[in-house]
Amino acid sequence: MFKTKRHAPENPALQPGSDLDVAGAESVPAVRVNAFRIGLVGGLGVLLALVIGGIVSQLGTVLIYIGVALFLALGLDPLVSWLERRMKRGIAIVIVFAAVILIFGGLLFAVIPLIVDQATNFINSFPQIVTGFTQSDFVKGVQSQLGNVIDIDQATKGALSFVQDPNNLVTLGGGLLAVGTGIASGATGAVIVLILTLYFLASLRSMKRMTYRFVPANRRASFASLTDDVTGAVGRYVVGQIGLAAINGILSLIFLSIIGAPLPALFAFVAFLASLIPLVGTLSGAIIITLVCLFASPLTALVAAIYYVIYMQVEAYFLSPRIMNRAVAVPGAIVVIAAVAGGTLGSVLGALVAIPIAASGIIIIQKVVFPKQDAKV
Repeated sequence: MFKTKRHAPENPALQPGSDLDVAGAESVPAVRVNAFRIGLVGGLGVLLALVIGGIVSQLGTVLIYIGVALFLALGLDPLVSWLERRMKRGIAIVIVFAAVILIFGGLLFAVIPLIVDQATNFINSFPQIVTGFTQSDFVKGVQSQLGNVIDIDQATKGALSFVQDPNNLVTLGGGLLAVGTGIASGATGAVIVLILTLYFLASLRSMKRMTYRFVPANRRASFASLTDDVTGAVGRYVVGQIGLAAINGILSLIFLSIIGAPLPALFAFVAFLASLIPLVGTLSGAIIITLVCLFASPLTALVAAIYYVIYMQVEAYFLSPRIMNRAVAVPGAIVVIAAVAGGTLGSVLGALVAIPIAASGIIIIQKVVFPKQDAKV
């Protein structure tokens, strides 16, 4: 008997991951995997992502300018819209922007000379203030309790000699050149932001219309309504936050002048700027002002601390709910979470924009997500 010799099939099935393309295979379709091409495309994709990330990093300052200008434009738009009911939009924009420039410039010209004068007097009298502080009964009592731990008088003298040394002041400021560069950069950035704000304010509606063109026609009306609600919430939030900060600044100026605190105009301005930061801004400004008042006298610092504790309660339970609830209806827990998360991700600017972003998210959820979920199929 003759044994039949078995031959290997002419078209073997392709193994997984094979680089071969065998024609005529019937059981398994032809597969061709080019590992080199996949690796090359993947590497180019990673390289492109790194390039884009580098460009965004290099343009970080410009993007911040654009974001701040757009934020301010949305904040001024409600005032422009209110004036637009009585006049043309172009005239309303000019009036609002001119008013902002005049108020800002007036504050600078009114406050800066006063701040310089008070700061000069404070620096000249600083040694006497420190001497009176170290010889006060409060410090002597603390020294008697902590005499074995720390010498307050010696520490104060060391701090005073350090501050009075011009070389140390230059070192703390990062050098005269660095300080001058920072001032020039800040002034340039402020001018850029103002110019961008004017452009955004003038072209805000055309920007919205251009954005609407990217949405299908059957959804354009609802998208436009949603966008108006979101931008309106951001604008009302900016106006409300500036209003709260202005109240804190004005009341601080009046109160600090009454109690004879050092540099009342400067620290009223500090209170205004600090109050622009949600949640922790007012508290941070109050701590700074109270510590400076301690150099005037412990009693002045105590009175200032009591005032700011009372003011923060009034702001938290009376002013802020009445002003901000009309601007953005955001639950308290979400306000805290948004502000903390924004501050962690983007420092002060992140904290400023976190709450309107949270309000915008709530609006989108209420007008887009919930109706879809509630719709009957």
